[in-house]
Amino acid sequence: MLLNLTWAQKNIDQTIKILIKITLLSSSTFYTTTVLAQNISYAQAEQSVLTDSYSTQANLALQQASKLEAEAVKGLGLPRVDLNVRAYAFHNEVDIPLDSFKNNLEQTLSQGINDRINQENLPSGIADPLKQGLNQTIHSGVGLFPDSANVILEDQVIRPTVSVLMPLYTGGMTSSAKEVASIKAQRSQLNTQQQQDIQRFELIQAYFNAQLQKQLLDSSRFNFDAMQTHYNNALKLENQGFISKGQRMQFEVAKNNAERSYQNAEASLRSSLFQLNNLLQSSQITELSTPLFVNSIKSQSLSTLLKTYQDQSSLIRKMQMDTQLANANVKAQNAAKKPNLFAFGEYSLDEKQNWIVGVVARYNLFSGVDKNKNIQAAELQRYASELMTERSKQEIENIIYKSYSEVTTAQQSHQLLQQNMKAAQESLRIQTLSFKEDMGTATQVIDAQNTLSGLKSEMALNAYKYVMSLATLLQSHGSINQFQSYVNQAQTYYIR
Repeated sequence: MLLNLTWAQKNIDQTIKILIKITLLSSSTFYTTTVLAQNISYAQAEQSVLTDSYSTQANLALQQASKLEAEAVKGLGLPRVDLNVRAYAFHNEVDIPLDSFKNNLEQTLSQGINDRINQENLPSGIADPLKQGLNQTIHSGVGLFPDSANVILEDQVIRPTVSVLMPLYTGGMTSSAKEVASIKAQRSQLNTQQQQDIQRFELIQAYFNAQLQKQLLDSSRFNFDAMQTHYNNALKLENQGFISKGQRMQFEVAKNNAERSYQNAEASLRSSLFQLNNLLQSSQITELSTPLFVNSIKSQSLSTLLKTYQDQSSLIRKMQMDTQLANANVKAQNAAKKPNLFAFGEYSLDEKQNWIVGVVARYNLFSGVDKNKNIQAAELQRYASELMTERSKQEIENIIYKSYSEVTTAQQSHQLLQQNMKAAQESLRIQTLSFKEDMGTATQVIDAQNTLSGLKSEMALNAYKYVMSLATLLQSHGSINQFQSYVNQAQTYYIR
C-alpha cells in the first residue's frame, strides 16, 4: 500500500510540474487576514483563496494598472496644447568697425560740396581753392570719428504663449500604440483568470491531500484498534492455554507495527493541515467538510475536451495575444521608417499678440539605428510566438489525454476496490472465527486484517488520485472553475 501511495504521489507531482512549466506566474502584495472557522468546505476555501490571497490582490492591481494605461493613450492623435512662459534677460557687447562708414561719409560729403560749387559756375581760380579747403575740412572732421564703436545691448523679457501641435500623419505609430495598450489590458484580464485557476489547483491539491491524510489516519487507527483487540484476545487465549506464546507474540508485533503506522499518519495529517492553513492565511482550520469523491459518470468526452480547450484555456488565449502584441510591434517598427507630418501654431499672450501657424514634415535620414533590422527582429519574434503557441497546444493535449485516462482508470479501480472491500471484510470474519476454533493461524488473521486496512487506505488514495487527475484535466482544459460542480454531481461516491 505504501508503495502504491508513493508511486501515485510521484505521478501527481510530475503532472503538476508539467502544468507549472507551461504556465506563467508571479507576485506579492498586501492582504487582509481572514479568520476562518475551524470547519470549512471546499467551496468556502475556494472563495477565501480567490479573494484574500497575495496573488489575487497583486493580479487585480496589475489588471487595474493595465486598464488605466489603455485609457491613458485613448487621446493619442488629438492636438497637443501647451501653455509656455519664456522669461529671459540678456547683455551683449559688440564692437562695430567704422572705417567703411567714415570713408563713405567723407566721399558723400565731398561729392556733395563739389557738385554744389560746380553749379555756381565760379571761376576756377576761386572754385578750386574753395573745393580744396572744404574737402580738407570734411576730411579733418570725419577723422575725428573713432575707427570702431562699442555697442551694449540689454533687455529683460517675459513672454507667455499658447502652442498647439497636431499630428496629421505618423505612419501608423499612433494606432499601433493604442492597439498595444488595448491588447495588454485584455491580456492582463486573462492573466488574472490564469492565476485564479492556478490557485484553484493548488487549493484542490492541499485541501484533498489533507482529506487523504485524514482517511489514512482513520485507516491506521482502525487497523491499530483491530490489532489491539486481536492482541487482547490472543493474550486471553494464551492464558487459557489455547495458543502458544509464539502465536501471541505475532499479534503483539502486528499491534506495534500498526501503532507505528498510526503515529506516522498523525504526523502526515498535521503537516497537510499546516500547508492548507498556510495557503488560506489561517491557523484555525482543523476540520474539512468536503470529502474525497469519485464520480461515477463522465460529463464530457475526450474528443470534446480536445476540440474545445483552445477557447477555454487562458494560457492559450494569452499566448495568442502575445502573437497579437508581436504583430503590433511589427507595425510600429514599419511606422518608424515613414515620415511624420504635424500642424503647429503659437499665439503670444502679451500685449503684442504675435502668432505663428504652419506645417512641419519630418523624415529621418539617419539615426544610427538600422530600422530594417528592427523590422526583421519583430517579424521573427512574431514567428517565434506562433510556434510557442503551437508547442503549448501539443503539451496541453498530451496532458488532457493522460489525465483523462487517469480519471477513467481511477473510476474503474474504485468499482473493483468496492468489490475487494466486501471480500476482505468477509475474509477477516472467516479467519478470525477459524482462529478462535483452532482451525486457522495468527498469520492468517493478521494478513486478513492488514488487507482490509490496506484496502481502506487504497480506496482513499485512489479517490485522491481521481480528484487530482480531474483537477489536472480541468486545469489543462481551462475549466477548473467548474470543479465545484463535480463535487456535487449526482452518482458520486464519497470517501468518509
